[in-house]
Amino acid sequence: MLIDSEPLISLASRQPERHLHLIDLPYRLSSWALDRPENLRVWRDAGGAPSAWAVVQSPFWAIDIVADASSGLYADALAWAVERAQALCGDPDQGRPCWFVSVLDGEEAEIRALTAAGFADQTDVSQDPWSKVLLSRPALGVAEVEPPEGYRVRQLLGDAEVPAYVALHQAVFESKNMTEAWRTRTLRHQRYRPELDLVVEAPDGTLAGFCIGWFAPEGRAGRPGGQIEPLGVSATHRGLGLSQALLGACCARLARLGAERVSVETDNQRDAALAAYEAAGFRRERFVRVFRRDMC
Repeated sequence: MLIDSEPLISLASRQPERHLHLIDLPYRLSSWALDRPENLRVWRDAGGAPSAWAVVQSPFWAIDIVADASSGLYADALAWAVERAQALCGDPDQGRPCWFVSVLDGEEAEIRALTAAGFADQTDVSQDPWSKVLLSRPALGVAEVEPPEGYRVRQLLGDAEVPAYVALHQAVFESKNMTEAWRTRTLRHQRYRPELDLVVEAPDGTLAGFCIGWFAPEGRAGRPGGQIEPLGVSATHRGLGLSQALLGACCARLARLGAERVSVETDNQRDAALAAYEAAGFRRERFVRVFRRDMC
């Protein structure tokens, strides 16, 4: 279901420095979690505008929460999300045994609420520690790397190429969570820019990689900005510089739209991804804590 996400994005935009997924919210709010309206709840002020919202994002095993800092609603939104996640226990499609919440380091009120609600910081756990990092760089000046002979960076060919994209996405991330319906909804979102939806075509005509850029005139620091989400290259085509070619092309297009900075999020444990972004001039901007709670 394609929802009217603009009011939800506008709420996040009022405090852009507090929200990890501000710019790529159109991608997340197109997911199949929203096929069930009961997976989203919105709290509204006296005038009917959103003052907080929460989504249980089954594709990501994650809970997304945006709350105006002055509303005091973060804990309420978290309590609702826990209740909703518990209600999904046993659901073969959307139920998850554990759920995660990502919080920018330094957001102490949210961290206290998560701890009080039984979520545990995964940064230093003994088994499978998990944390993330938000990286950014100026949109201008990224080297536009030419792919190897026979490869071509180009735009996705709309609906007709969605099945091929989804097959590649699933293979790259070793997950079936990306679906054709979700990917098609991103193409319908009012903030979607087709010129930022890039793929690499291999010499045999198949897709070898992808990179989607998102643009927000309000940006992460109140200035026009962009975000990369997602980026991936087929295992059979890695080591050829395709991720650098995609990043360079996407950042150049974001700069032409007016973006001043481009950001990207990745796991601290993904050494190859971090190396690729840092090679393209991205620098670590914020540490991201990941909190977990077992629900079922």
